[in-house]
Amino acid sequence: MHPSLKHLIALQSVDRRAAELRQQLSSFPARFAELERQLAAARKLLDDSRAALTKSLTDRKTLELDVEQWKQRIRKYKDQTAEVKSNEAYRALQHEIAQAEIELARAEDRLLERMVAAEELERQLREAERTLRAAEASAAAERSQLEAEQVNLERALAALADERERVLRVLPTDLLNLYQKIARKHGGVALAEVREETCSACRVRIRPQVYQELRRPDNDQIFHCESCTRILYCAEHDAAGVAHSSTP
Repeated sequence: MHPSLKHLIALQSVDRRAAELRQQLSSFPARFAELERQLAAARKLLDDSRAALTKSLTDRKTLELDVEQWKQRIRKYKDQTAEVKSNEAYRALQHEIAQAEIELARAEDRLLERMVAAEELERQLREAERTLRAAEASAAAERSQLEAEQVNLERALAALADERERVLRVLPTDLLNLYQKIARKHGGVALAEVREETCSACRVRIRPQVYQELRRPDNDQIFHCESCTRILYCAEHDAAGVAHSSTP
């Protein structure tokens, strides 16, 4: 194996792990936003419940006033019956009283319906309050957990950055430039392990002589896959197997 290949392999491992961590970290804004969305939905439910109850109570006062007005009208008509002088006027007042009593009954029915509806709205308001309290507690716990996860990921990413710097210090500049060029072309994957004489990245078979050279412990060349151009390497146990088989 080329003496710098192990450093390239280490660099790729660090870079791929760092990419995974950055991908995980990139999801946190959306996860925090989802918590806020859930809280906003719970708050809106509470606000809507309060508004509905307030309107219901306002409507109830209007209906109570309507009932009282019909009662007053009936009392007025009944008071007037003692003052009329003719049967025709008396019958007319009786008709007005009957109609007013019908309207009073209707107004009382509407008031009763509003009172029943208000009880349901009060129940919904209490439920909305409980929902918001539960959502706030859940969001607080989940936010704390997310923040801890985020801190751990950031620390791990910082540790990888330090490790990457250590690898770069022992890696020749020309190989680093080669690695970066190939990595940009292949989504961050510049090296591919050869398994069963095949490039593990693109699945193209490696020429036998190249495969044999790659497995030699004293090999000092860099080989590329002829299909995907990635830098090829063999696992250490393969190279060890070649060394053992070549020993008399």
